[in-house]
Amino acid sequence: MNNLWNAKEAESFKGDLALRVYTSNLLGRSDELVLHGGGNTSVKSLVDNEEILYVKGSGWDLVSIEEEGFAPVKLDILKEMAKLAVLSDTDMVSQQKAAMIDKTAPNPSVEAILHAIIPFKFVDHTHADAVVTISNSKSGIENIKKVFPNFLIVPYVMPGFILAQKIYEMSKDIDWKTCEGIVLHNHGIFTFDDNGKKSYDKMIEAVTKAEDFLKENASYELTNIEPKDFDVQALLELISKEKGTDIVCKVNQTPLALSYSSLDKESITRGVLTPEHIIRTKRTPLVLEDENIQEAVNNYKISYENYFNEFSKDEIMLNPTPNYAVVKDFGIITFGKNEKEANILDDVISHTMNAVLKADKLGGYVSISLEDSFEMEYWELEQAKLKK
Repeated sequence: MNNLWNAKEAESFKGDLALRVYTSNLLGRSDELVLHGGGNTSVKSLVDNEEILYVKGSGWDLVSIEEEGFAPVKLDILKEMAKLAVLSDTDMVSQQKAAMIDKTAPNPSVEAILHAIIPFKFVDHTHADAVVTISNSKSGIENIKKVFPNFLIVPYVMPGFILAQKIYEMSKDIDWKTCEGIVLHNHGIFTFDDNGKKSYDKMIEAVTKAEDFLKENASYELTNIEPKDFDVQALLELISKEKGTDIVCKVNQTPLALSYSSLDKESITRGVLTPEHIIRTKRTPLVLEDENIQEAVNNYKISYENYFNEFSKDEIMLNPTPNYAVVKDFGIITFGKNEKEANILDDVISHTMNAVLKADKLGGYVSISLEDSFEMEYWELEQAKLKK
C-alpha cells in the first residue's frame, strides 16, 4: 500500500486539528482503506485547559473532511461513559452531543468513546480490505494473530458503546506502549500514536503486511467468461415497481464481476465484507440463474421477511426488495434511487467480490452471523430515523 504522506503538502497544515484533517484526507484517498463514509479518526487537544476529543462527525467522508467536520467532545466525559454497565446507542448519542463544546458541530462518530479510551493523541480507524479479508475467513483469527502478533485482537461485537465497553475491559491490563494497534474481527483496524504522521504511517505499514500476506497465500485467477444475454430493463422495471419508486441501475461486467457471477448461489450469499455495508446492500443479493425474474424476486422477499421475523422485536421492516443482483454468467447489477447511489453500491460490491475470492483461498469466506447482521441492519440509530 502506498504511503501518500507529502512533507511539503503537510507543511501547510498547522496545529493539531489541521494535521488531523490532512492525515484523514490521506486515509480517505485510498479506497482499499475506506469507502463512502467508512472509517473514523480523532485527535485529542487542549482547549482552554480542558482536554477535548475532536472526532470525525456523522455525515462526513474522510477524503473530504475539513476542520468543521470534527465534533469537539469533552474527553473526561467520554472516558466516564466507557465505565457504564449499560448504555443504549440513542442515549450514547444524546450524552455525547451534550458533552460537545460546540453544539453546532456534527454529531460525534458512534466510535467516539472508543477513540477516547485509546491513550494516544492521534487515532486512526479504517475498514481496510486486506485486514477484513483475512479476518473474514475460516482461518481468520489464526492468520490475524500471525500477521499482527503485537496487536490487540477483538472478537466481533456490535459497533458503538458495546464495542467501546468490550475494548475498555480487554485493555485494562495491557501495556499500551507495546500495543501496535487493534484489529476488530470482521470489522477493521485501529492504529494510534502521539504523532499524527506516525499514526498514519502505522496504518499503511499494517495494511501492507496484510496485503503481502494475501499476495503470498490468497492469489486467484479470474475465469474467462463470455457474458450471456439478459433483459436488464425488465429487471429494472420490476425492482422499481417493488420498491415503489423510480430506480436506476449500474451494470458491472468487468472480468471480476463475470467471474463472481459464475459462482454458485451459496458462494455469493454469505454476507457483507464489513458490518456498515449492510445498511446499503442488505445481507445478500438477488441471485438470478435460469428462473423467472418475478418468481426470483418473490422468493427473495419471502426469505427476507423470514429473516426479519426470526430476529425482530419491535423494529420496522425495511423494504424487502433486493438492492443488487448477481445474474449468472452476466455480471452484477446495482440499484439506486439515483446514479450516485447505484455507483456507490457498485464500489462496495466490487471490493466485496475481490475479498470473497481471496478469503476462499484461505479456507472459505465467513461474514458475521445472521443475528449480528440483523442487529447491524436494524441498528436503533437507523430505526430512530424511520420511526420519526
